This record gives sequence, C-alpha cells and structure tokens, in this order.
Amino acid sequence: MSTTIQDVGPCKKLVRVEIEAAAVDKAFEATRAEFVRHASLPGFRPGKAPRHLVERTFADRIAEETKRKLLNDHYRQVMEEHKLRPLGTPHIEDVEFGPGKPMVFAATVEVEPQFELPDYQGLPVRREKRAVTEEDIVRALDVLREQRAEFVDVDRPLQTGDYAVVNYTGTCDGKPITDIAPTARGLTAQKEFWLLMQTEHFIPGFTDQLLGAVKGDKRTVTVTFPADFVSSELAGRLGVYEVEIVATKEKRLPVLDDALAQTYGAENLAKLREGVRQDLEKELERKAKKETRNQLLATLLGRVQFDLPESLVETETRGAVYDIVKANADRGVPKEAIDGKKDEIYSVANRSARERLKITFILSRIAEAEKITVTNEELSQQVLYLAAQRREKPEKLVKEMRESGELAELHRQILHSKVLDLLEEKAQIEEVPMAPA
Repeated sequence: MSTTIQDVGPCKKLVRVEIEAAAVDKAFEATRAEFVRHASLPGFRPGKAPRHLVERTFADRIAEETKRKLLNDHYRQVMEEHKLRPLGTPHIEDVEFGPGKPMVFAATVEVEPQFELPDYQGLPVRREKRAVTEEDIVRALDVLREQRAEFVDVDRPLQTGDYAVVNYTGTCDGKPITDIAPTARGLTAQKEFWLLMQTEHFIPGFTDQLLGAVKGDKRTVTVTFPADFVSSELAGRLGVYEVEIVATKEKRLPVLDDALAQTYGAENLAKLREGVRQDLEKELERKAKKETRNQLLATLLGRVQFDLPESLVETETRGAVYDIVKANADRGVPKEAIDGKKDEIYSVANRSARERLKITFILSRIAEAEKITVTNEELSQQVLYLAAQRREKPEKLVKEMRESGELAELHRQILHSKVLDLLEEKAQIEEVPMAPA
C-alpha cells in the first residue's frame, strides 16, 4: 500500500491510497469464500451451492463487500500508522476498483489537532487568603430577613422606599407604545403593577412623580426614555403615562430572633448563625477552587497554540450563540435588541467556543498521558444524582442521555474534573492577601 497525505485546511487531511492488485485479488477471494460458505440458492442447502453459481449470482454484492472491506481496513490502517485521530466519517471519492488491478481512493477527513503537550506540572496559581467575617454573616442574615419580609398596606402618602401598586397606560407620540415598539407590551399597560419607589427603578424619573400620592390618586407621568433603553425604538423619545395608585405598601423586615431561625428549620438563632457560617465557608471553598481552575486553564491555553477543526468550531459556536441569546431573552431583552448585536454575539460565542475546544483537547491529552480514566461507578453516581434532581428513573435518564449525547458529555466532564484535580494537586500555589474591596 502506498499513501500520500496532504493538508487541505485546519485539521483537515486529504489521504490518497493505492492498494496493490495482489491485495485486491486476495480480498476478492476471501469475500467469495465467505459467500460460498453462507449463500442460500434455490435447490441447495445453505453453503452447499456450487461456487460458480454463487459467484455469478452474487457478483455485484461480492464486489461491493470487497470494496467496503478494503476501504475500511486500509483507511483505518493509514490513520493508525500516521497517528491521526479522525473526527466523524471521511468523504471518500476518486475510487478506482476492480479485480486484477490496484485499488485507488481518496479520503478527506477532519482530524484531532496534533500538538505537543505543554509542561503541566507545577503550574503557578495565586490564591487570595479569605475567611468568613462577622460582616459576611450579618449580610447573609439580612438576606434571610429580606426573604421573610412582609409588605403591609399603609394609609399615607408614597415616599422613597415604599412599593406603589399601580394601574397604568402609556403612550408615545399619542400612540400606544406597542405601535412603536411591538414587543414592549409591558410598557403599554399594566394592572396592579408593583413599583419600588426609587428614582432609577422602572423608567428613570417615573417614580419621582408619584411621591406624595395616596391610594386612589391619578397622575400623569412624563418620562424621556434613556438613550440606552432596552427597547431601542423608544430610546430618546417622550412617553406619557396615566397612572392610578391602587395601594401603598411598606416593606417590614422580621426581627432577627429564634422565631425567624425556626422558619428556616434551625433550632434557634445561634444554630442559624452557625449554619450560615458553614454555608459561607463552603461557598468560599467553591469560589477558591473555581478561581484556581480558571488560572490553571488560562496558563495552559497560553502555553500551547494549535489549529482547531472548523466543523467542531462551527457546532460549538452555534451552541454558544443559542446560550447567549436565550440568556438575554430570559432577562427580558427584546428580540430587536438581540438582533442588533448579532455580530457581537457571534464574535463572543466564537471566541468562547475556540477556548472551550482547546481546553477539551488539552485536558483529554493530559488524561491520556496520566492514564486518568472514568470508572462506571463514577459515571453511575453522577447519573443517579441527575436522576434525583430531575425526578426521573435512572434507567430512563441513561437512555435519554445516551441518545442525545449528554452521557458522553457527562463522561468528559468527569474526566476533565479529575485532570483538574491532578493539576491543582501539583500546582505551585501562592497564598496572597485579599485585595481591598
């Protein structure tokens, strides 16, 4: 067999193969023999039909099977001999094939990037010394109080910090706002809408014009939509709102005592404080681990450069674009605003996709070098955890994950986490004072 390999793109190879005529004939003979052993023809028991009848009856199938075997076997041999790791199915073309003559074919295939692993032992990491302070605990307890806050009706004029419950309708240039910004239905009319009485809440300056109003009052509110307003069609334009005050609400926080602690399942306030402290310490540990891993990955990325398969980049970029668009839509960003930044979104997604793919290849190669693997038990534990979270039967979830490719992704995540554990264990970690806030 003779082979030539040509680079035709990033991580893309054009492989040309010629197989000697003798090898082709030998493959033909092996296929014929296989058909003779198993062929079933009318009037003959399976495997007992005369050879010449089998060859004549199944000539086309024998040729196709021989060609398939030669292609598969020699393509695989080329990949192994040249240490190429193919991604996906090759595109086969220019096939010349027949008995008594050499077989020729060309295969175009994307392969994993080839690169030398950088030194990954003793990577430098700077880690801030952090500890849970009394101020941290107090802030966390204040959050718990906020979560148990009550909103009480009060019979007095609205003041800063209150919540106004209002009905309103809005216009722009004398037209309903949806005539100008079709997706801004929430800005056109609302019933019993809660407004926090702070200058920048909702539309800047809106709530200031409601200060001093009481239940039942009606006011006309005029605002100028900011230049960077989320609905770009309204940016810089004048809006007029007819507002009715339905209720005035005052937020009242509960006393920090044993009774509050018990609403969170703690025996008393002291136990609640201790639980909060432990939770904060775990969160510090989680953040420190995440920051350490981010530094390790950034260092690795800076130590090696290599091309990436474009098909993988495109697929990963599409996924990243989807995630960015969905996250913005979930935050209430209008479709027009998202569409207006599609080039920026694609650029960010593409950069992120390339980083993720490089990290994937680097960590996978380190796993090979260090003989790190994922056991069935480790994979099963994660599947059971996910099944409990999703309230699904593990067997059903495994089937779904296998079909969607999620199981392979979970396997990869576990593998890479184990590699990062090793890198962290071997890292040169320098503890540094916490930067001033």
